Amino acid sequence: MLIPARGIFGTFANRIIQIGGHWGRVRRFNMSDSDDFFFDVLEDRQYTLEHLWLQLIDEKEGTVKVGMSEFIRADYGDVVRVILPHPQDASEFVIDEEATDDDGEEESKPAPAVAGDEIGIGELLVTIRTVQDRILINSPFPCKVLELNGEVEDNADFANDDAYGDGWFLIVKPHEFEEDQFLNSTEYIQYLDEILRESL
Repeated sequence: MLIPARGIFGTFANRIIQIGGHWGRVRRFNMSDSDDFFFDVLEDRQYTLEHLWLQLIDEKEGTVKVGMSEFIRADYGDVVRVILPHPQDASEFVIDEEATDDDGEEESKPAPAVAGDEIGIGELLVTIRTVQDRILINSPFPCKVLELNGEVEDNADFANDDAYGDGWFLIVKPHEFEEDQFLNSTEYIQYLDEILRESL
């Protein structure tokens, strides 16, 4: 039984949606099959047509945190692997001196991309492997990579369990970024509605 929080309700293809529920989220409930699955669309993010979320985290510095919308998991199934961009030049890899394996031996695992790596518009930004498919998502803007979330690469459950929190992918500094060139939560809802109606 669904006991919703306060909000505005409507139909979403064969789903029930709630806008403006707990924590300022847009909540959606998939009622299309016996296993109810819900996913959230946060109101404080912008969204791409490829189902990435973008969050401006420092307006002065122009830094943006990037992750995946929970819709990817709802549509493609659980994420089993996240592959983030790495530098082409192997000399840019560094060894984490404090990393050890289960035997207490030092690991020689390379660190992910270092600050300063550039990604052009349309270049591969992230690969998401799910139980159903492999999704290649290109960068929506030219940017400099500032930080990668190595934890989500090591453990895809972060993307499954907390896509808008600990499951973020990377922090970048776009060279061209205007929030209004992407979808706000309401526009993203409308976009998802169109996708689902076309698939019926």
